Amino acid sequence: MKNLLFVPILLISWCSFAQENDSLPFAHPSEMGLDSIYIHSKTDAIITNGIKNRAFPGAQVLVAKNGAVIFHKAYGFHTYDSLQPVSLTDVYDLASVTKITAPLPALMKLVDEKKLNLDVPFSTYWRPWRKQKDKRNLTLREILAHQAGLQPYIVFLGKVLKKNGQLKKRFVRHSAHKRFKKQAYDSLYVKNRFEQKMQRIINRSKVSEEKKYRYSGLTFLIFPKLIEQLTGEDYKTYLRKNFYDPMGAKTLCFNPNEKALPNKIVPTEIDTLFRHALTQNWVHDENAALLGGVSGNAGLFASAHDLAKLMLLYQNYGAFNGKRYLSSAVVKEFISVQYPENENRRGLGFDKPLLGNDTLALKDAYPAPMANPESFGHSGFTGTFAWADPKDQLVFIFLSNRVHPFRSHRKLYELNIRTALHQVFHEADIEGK
Repeated sequence: MKNLLFVPILLISWCSFAQENDSLPFAHPSEMGLDSIYIHSKTDAIITNGIKNRAFPGAQVLVAKNGAVIFHKAYGFHTYDSLQPVSLTDVYDLASVTKITAPLPALMKLVDEKKLNLDVPFSTYWRPWRKQKDKRNLTLREILAHQAGLQPYIVFLGKVLKKNGQLKKRFVRHSAHKRFKKQAYDSLYVKNRFEQKMQRIINRSKVSEEKKYRYSGLTFLIFPKLIEQLTGEDYKTYLRKNFYDPMGAKTLCFNPNEKALPNKIVPTEIDTLFRHALTQNWVHDENAALLGGVSGNAGLFASAHDLAKLMLLYQNYGAFNGKRYLSSAVVKEFISVQYPENENRRGLGFDKPLLGNDTLALKDAYPAPMANPESFGHSGFTGTFAWADPKDQLVFIFLSNRVHPFRSHRKLYELNIRTALHQVFHEADIEGK
């Protein structure tokens, strides 16, 4: 294996890159009261150790302080063959970070516009639940805070595979057809009505009688359809028109292969179950793939720079670059812990620090122990992480493809890399020391 694999790569085009993107200003860490030498040495060491231990073949870190990018660095390669270096403009599969960057801003806007109420039964809007005794009274607040008792996850891939691993032709075919238009991968097309089958299974899924914190991504599979029903507009179009385009976030998109982005797209897993190929330009998550790559649980792709824009919008309580997208009241509601009395740390859709996180050792904390209780964000299965801290005015973005070549690679978690990196930027605050 080439020695280059273990050498972190900093692209020297950082300044010119900044000038080509007019939305985010850049600043030196020292201008924001941060110790630049400490940041670079510690971050380089943590990332290099991660690459050396095969936590990921490459990664990038972007941090904004007081609305300006003070650190953006790329490390390693797209894959372990060390052929394609990671670039600052590369686009990543965000996995579950999609939840807070696609359906959530739309839901927040709908709450803002009084088209959704957090505290009436969700069945008011999602009619199939009116017939489900265990679901008809669940509220959107309970659902978004993972307090509703919903089943955590359903593996829908099992519905389209035979016991011998072959595809069921009634659900997936190798060529497009008027009844098979949802594309999951090259030469893989899913039956149009399979989405309705997924919805029926979700609608009939069991609900726990015990109402306590239980993470569930199920409703994020149906939120896009709900958003379309309430807005009368295609989910992707609604997000693009109301958020991504006016923010200048061109890489925030589903199915990037359709958009012909000039950016390189970092591959994820060598899929041995469904696609039997290296997953690149297509969503990694199988449930999202079966929906044609467009979902609320996963499917969104982005560069670190564009992801930071949306996190800055949240950190600024709904405003970005002089334009207000959401009311400060609704953003503050969504980023607040909802059920602390039930030992539930979650906001509405947003993840929050562990309760008592500031008292924990680094190895036990999530996220950084020095992150404020007001901070919020989300992690993604592919190895992504986005976090905003309104009190410290700190946005932290970490992007990697830790599932390459296989999702069994868990060194990212074992080495606690994201938490350790996040802590560096809090520790580097000279004025706060």
